[in-house]
Amino acid sequence: MTSRRTEAKESPTLTKVPSGPQPGASPEPVDREFTIRARSQTEVIVRRFMRHRLAMASLIVFICVVLLAFVGGHFWKYKYNIYTDDLSQSPSLKHPFGTDSTGFDTFSQVLRGTQRSIEIALFVAIVSTVIGGTYGAVAGYFRGGADSVMMRIVDMFLTFPILAIAALLGAKFGSKANGWFFIALILAVLTWPYVARIVRGTVLSLREKEFVEASRALGATNSRNIFRHLIPNAMGPIIVAVTILVALAILTETALSYVGFGVKFPDTSLGLLVSAGQTAIDDRPWLFYFPGVFIIIIALSVNFIGDGLRDAFDPQQTRVRA
Repeated sequence: MTSRRTEAKESPTLTKVPSGPQPGASPEPVDREFTIRARSQTEVIVRRFMRHRLAMASLIVFICVVLLAFVGGHFWKYKYNIYTDDLSQSPSLKHPFGTDSTGFDTFSQVLRGTQRSIEIALFVAIVSTVIGGTYGAVAGYFRGGADSVMMRIVDMFLTFPILAIAALLGAKFGSKANGWFFIALILAVLTWPYVARIVRGTVLSLREKEFVEASRALGATNSRNIFRHLIPNAMGPIIVAVTILVALAILTETALSYVGFGVKFPDTSLGLLVSAGQTAIDDRPWLFYFPGVFIIIIALSVNFIGDGLRDAFDPQQTRVRA
């Protein structure tokens, strides 16, 4: 009897602990909620491009070349069309690229030639993209008979030999005061069909997407569908085509000026400088190699930039190449 009373006294009693916070007790840590902002499509494309190391390096090189050509020439002490007293001087601190037999500073001429070649290339790329992009989008959107007729016109243009026709027309218009503009316009007229084919194929697949069907159901006009929905969603292939056209225009203009059907003296371009320097390659090689190096740098950098843009705009790209 006594043992039972002792066990009862020693047995612990259960007390109810309040579930709420006790007065004076430190508050328990609360889990924080983190919200990650969704990236837009533009941000994703920029991040992909920036991870492409070769394309980023090429972009930096191309920007430096453009700044050197368009800005550096204004601060250089010699002008491309003004003679100096230094005849046939080899490269030095005074003349980094040397001089020719008439006393022209080669560095200033290379800067002028780079400026003119880039102007031609950008003009060709912009005009060809605007014409070809609009033409291809209209053909791909309407399909049927309109598409067939429009694409046959494109096929006709594609059969024209670009160099032959550009040389023929360049010989007639290239000698004018603004001959570079006519050369660029001729190249733009001959290259827009390439952009039209690319855009037309992209629009053929985009026109069946849900957002286009929804736009039609809401009563949007054909022009709004083309310029508001289809062309912006085809900007990936269009931008890649622009970079290809820049490199193609520079090389084509170089070839035309090299054979004497491009930019004419007193103006100059990289192709014209290479053509003029080939006769002195044995005794004055700087007249040939320096403009040639600039042509190679511009063409390669633009091609690598286009390669990076193609990878950045590819939604199925899982790994960025270095």
